[in-house]
Amino acid sequence: MKDNLHKQRKSYEKGELSEHSVDPNPLQQFRTWYYETELTGGVDEVNAMTLTTLGTDGFPRGRVVLLKKYDENGFYFYTNYNSEKGKSIAAHNKVCLSFFWPDMERQVIIKGIAEKTSEADAINYFHSRPIGSQLGALLSHQSEEIESREVMEAQLAALEKEYEFKEVPKPKDWGGYVVQPQVIEFWQGRPNRLHDRIQYTLEGIDWKIKRLQP
Repeated sequence: MKDNLHKQRKSYEKGELSEHSVDPNPLQQFRTWYYETELTGGVDEVNAMTLTTLGTDGFPRGRVVLLKKYDENGFYFYTNYNSEKGKSIAAHNKVCLSFFWPDMERQVIIKGIAEKTSEADAINYFHSRPIGSQLGALLSHQSEEIESREVMEAQLAALEKEYEFKEVPKPKDWGGYVVQPQVIEFWQGRPNRLHDRIQYTLEGIDWKIKRLQP
């Protein structure tokens, strides 16, 4: 069976982006776009981003994770270090993050270096999470095979009983990564597929700005 998707086409007409008006600091430009997207209310999880890594099997793999903070050091997310993504980063820490905000007809693509955050940062974030999420992290050997959903739910019930009246410890193999950006591209959809693409490249301590062809 063939599905013809040729007619699934829209014209992007909600905005424009100029190299002459963007902020000289890409993190500030990201902050502006992020808050504008939040204000529209049309995106369910503004902080959802696709993390792409090069797997230990040689294949690239993308998956959606949640951005938990960003600052002058980069973009932060948290996970199990022994997961597939964690093992991939340990072997090859050049990664890509991408945000797609369809209601704004915008995309942000970030290439950078992923490094583990401090243990103190990981502990602070871990204990800011809901108890259910803390127990889930303690339970899950992420990316490993499990017999069934029922086995996992039984394990969770046992942990809920065990930690009903005491603090959940952060698993030693769970923590954060900060992606230190090297290249950040801001994409604004435009009519006739002549999209605006403004790219920032880090050269030493300065960011070089240029326009790319669509």
